[in-house]
Amino acid sequence: MLRRLVSSVYWALSRWTLAGEPAPTRPTVLVGAPHTSNWDFVLMLAIAWRKGIDVRWLGKKSLFTGWRGPIMRGLGGIAVDRSDPSRVVGEVVERIRAGEVFGLVVTPDGTRGAHEYWKSGFYRIARETGMPVTLGYVDRTTMTTGLGPTIELTGDVAADMDVIRAFYADKAGVRPEQRVEPRLREEQRTTD
Repeated sequence: MLRRLVSSVYWALSRWTLAGEPAPTRPTVLVGAPHTSNWDFVLMLAIAWRKGIDVRWLGKKSLFTGWRGPIMRGLGGIAVDRSDPSRVVGEVVERIRAGEVFGLVVTPDGTRGAHEYWKSGFYRIARETGMPVTLGYVDRTTMTTGLGPTIELTGDVAADMDVIRAFYADKAGVRPEQRVEPRLREEQRTTD
């Protein structure tokens, strides 16, 4: 109740417009892209709280140290040790198989530095759990943010990523110069 109230006030005062599809009706992997600014975190929470989605999100473990730890966990955060990304996927899959129900927010493109590829954890988690992928977005050109379509992954990495690329083709993040084209390293392996 409090989260919906906070999000209602946020959307009433925000220069951003909440648009897009309704909330998914079952647990899903929520992709947040283009993720070009730390302000995307605020938008993600505002979307989830407004649409009544119980979310978990992955964050670097340094965000969970000291006084920030309880706050970040209270907001749905799951600490990630980036030195062992395969462990992260396994832990999330284990939570889901144990019956925990939530929307998992993943920002596969990151906010800093020039990346050539998205991180593929969202894809692996969705495939291993059978969860669909919901495409969340931020578009600075139209000042809109929200949820796009929810798709079922087929296992054909290149074809699935073509669908994702098509959706994000006209979306620009808060800092467009930081945008990373939706592409996974695994796509190269399937075409070699």
